[in-house]
Amino acid sequence: MNNLTGERLFGFRHAFDDPVTVALSLAIVAVLLLAPVVILAVTRAAKLSAERTKELWDRYRSWIWLAMSILLPILAGAFWTILAVAVLSFLCYREYARITGLFRERTISAMVVIGILLTTFSVLDNWYRFFLALFPLTVGLIASGGLIADQPKGYIQRVGLGVFGYALFGCALGHLGYIANDWNYRPILLLMIWAVELNDIFAYVCGHLFGRRKFVPSTSPNKTIGGALGALVLTTPLVAWVAHFIWAGTALDSAIRLIGLGIIISVVGQFGDLMLSSIKRDLGLKDTAKVIPGHGGLLDRFDSLILVAPAVFHYVGYFVGFAAGQEQRIFSGP
Repeated sequence: MNNLTGERLFGFRHAFDDPVTVALSLAIVAVLLLAPVVILAVTRAAKLSAERTKELWDRYRSWIWLAMSILLPILAGAFWTILAVAVLSFLCYREYARITGLFRERTISAMVVIGILLTTFSVLDNWYRFFLALFPLTVGLIASGGLIADQPKGYIQRVGLGVFGYALFGCALGHLGYIANDWNYRPILLLMIWAVELNDIFAYVCGHLFGRRKFVPSTSPNKTIGGALGALVLTTPLVAWVAHFIWAGTALDSAIRLIGLGIIISVVGQFGDLMLSSIKRDLGLKDTAKVIPGHGGLLDRFDSLILVAPAVFHYVGYFVGFAAGQEQRIFSGP
């Protein structure tokens, strides 16, 4: 491991090298500090019930923990970021396996866990070819593991659930971790997370202000076309503006390409939310878990990011790539 790699993995002293990281970090802190004032004003003006007021404060306290859980690993170094993504992957898969009943299929679940572990290693090792190869290899592993029980009845469903679980929580979320192999990963990850959360807020606010026609009422009754379009219109220029400072002077730094990035984050983020809504509707659930007061489960909170991560990774990678000049095969190399 060379010195540059060591600094990227563990160099918390470089946390605020990029001004975008500073700005987004301060924005997160400012929102958390102002939120109590907003909650107090809303509860008094709207005369909310005690139950509704408690829900708002529960959500606020949860956001403090979520913000710190996201911000601290990213600032601390790429190693801690990749580790945090791995933990998120396992916890999300745990929720998914519980609500779908896949946890009963221990062999298939074990194959998915092995796939997530190998994906985490390939990301930490900056071994891109292995990272790409792991999806078909893990699919084969899951399909083979499903044969061990010698129960042809339900085989397609069990293996399908396992492959879908790995695709979302191993492969898709793995792209989020792989971005940390870039030296300038901090502002990129913070922009993605910040934009996805704002996109949800914009959709909610715009939907309530001028949303009339339902978008997909059977999947998510509260989603409206007005809310979706409002989120797209508001999120896209914000992403393009911030992304300009991150990738200034690169092939991505053109108005059309930056707007394209904003559109991808907004549209794909909304479909990620709808994807989980469809899963929950199919299973007759309101939330995937109760681990985050006021929010539900981790899947309820990070659903949009699951689909946004690979979309952004490959879009940005097409123009500028990731981890340029960084050491490859850090641990497995000759």
